[in-house]
Amino acid sequence: MPTTLADTQNLLSDLIARYSSRVDYLMIRLEEAEGTDILLRGDKVETLSEGISIGGHIRACYKGGWGFSGFNQLSTIKDRIEEAIAAARMVGDEETLLAPIDPVQAVCILPLIGTDPRKVPLWQKKQLCDRYTDLLKSVDPHITTTSVRYGDSAQRIILATSEGTLIEQSWVDMEMRFAATARNGETVQTGRETTGSRKAYEDLINLDEQVKSAAQRAVAALSLPSVKGNTYTVVIDPILTGLFVHEAFGHLSEADMAYENPDILEVMTIGRRFGPEELQIFDGAAPEGHRGSYFYDDEGTPATTTQLIKDGVLVGRLHSRETAGKLEEAPTGNARCLNYHFTPIVRMTNTWIERGKTPVADLFTDIREGVYARNWLGGMTNGEMFTFSAGEAWMIRNGKIAEPVRDVTLSGNVFQTLADIEAMGDDFYWDESGGCGKGGQNGLPVGCGGPSLRIRDVVVGGEI
Repeated sequence: MPTTLADTQNLLSDLIARYSSRVDYLMIRLEEAEGTDILLRGDKVETLSEGISIGGHIRACYKGGWGFSGFNQLSTIKDRIEEAIAAARMVGDEETLLAPIDPVQAVCILPLIGTDPRKVPLWQKKQLCDRYTDLLKSVDPHITTTSVRYGDSAQRIILATSEGTLIEQSWVDMEMRFAATARNGETVQTGRETTGSRKAYEDLINLDEQVKSAAQRAVAALSLPSVKGNTYTVVIDPILTGLFVHEAFGHLSEADMAYENPDILEVMTIGRRFGPEELQIFDGAAPEGHRGSYFYDDEGTPATTTQLIKDGVLVGRLHSRETAGKLEEAPTGNARCLNYHFTPIVRMTNTWIERGKTPVADLFTDIREGVYARNWLGGMTNGEMFTFSAGEAWMIRNGKIAEPVRDVTLSGNVFQTLADIEAMGDDFYWDESGGCGKGGQNGLPVGCGGPSLRIRDVVVGGEI
């Protein structure tokens, strides 16, 4: 990649000027990335690597048809531009509809507030993983399997378009994942913790209590009774709220899902009521300091904050320029790609439910028999249906938290569940552990958050 923005500007401006007249829209994205990946399973090192990658991609649009070509040798860029243009002209037979944005020229660096992980040697990162592995194993003899994963990546992106946009943007992202499995005879339980940061390496080095808690939960669950499967009033903590709003609702708010599926578009009708008047849901990359934050998306659209639900009513959705153009709505800055191997698609950034007004202790009031669920263990969604596994849970009896239970899964229809929210806590927590997957682009950093929620009539799976 050229070493200065001036060099890049000259190169890309010349290429754009030479080729843009042959298509309706042309974009060149260059990327330089470096990162570390460490994976320890018990005492075995499965991955220990540092890498640097340089590449880019071309996107061309002609009469609504898109051409895409990627490369990792700058010397081939002209051939790749020709390929993308040829592909677009081959498939285009309608009208190019891209919501307008103002062209911009900018250099943007998401600042770190502490140590850059690129300044930390590989042996020191490995030493950190070893220490966390020892912590997981030291909790109890019943711990049979552990895993610790460390990853960091630094990306520098340069984006140029036929509309006059030229943006250089860079950031650093870090993540750690921990898991411990405990066994007692035929009973096996797992505890997990994940954390991430775009602020400082120091955010990863003082996680002892969080790491040990994953193993402690696994061991404690060995002797707990399974929850009795039933329909309960449930209180969930902010981490599960964040997971719910991202996985169950957020993906349905991505406009490519709605545009490509008439059934979803009909369900996700702007103006439809989905929850109580207290319910406010947002997504946006504009809030600073989170893992889904940036200045411009991968189409050069400025980051925004988009309100999706206002006073319980659907008022917005997330867009690329193309989905915004086709649905005649405003672009929201949600076109993202994992790296230069992929084309940008509509993705969430930081997604959250606004805090409520109910003191958390009052969420449990008058629940004769219910379930209090915290943290997450896993989950899946299928359209508007979801199933999540809680990391830990307790029964609620006569308005009080009672005995702990295990094997708690929460299932339901996202729209019915939103309608069944009875109260929203006055607490709030940002979970920076998210790595979102969609369209084969897995591990895209996101943030999510929210307050504790009280929800009636939740199907809780466990022992029948």
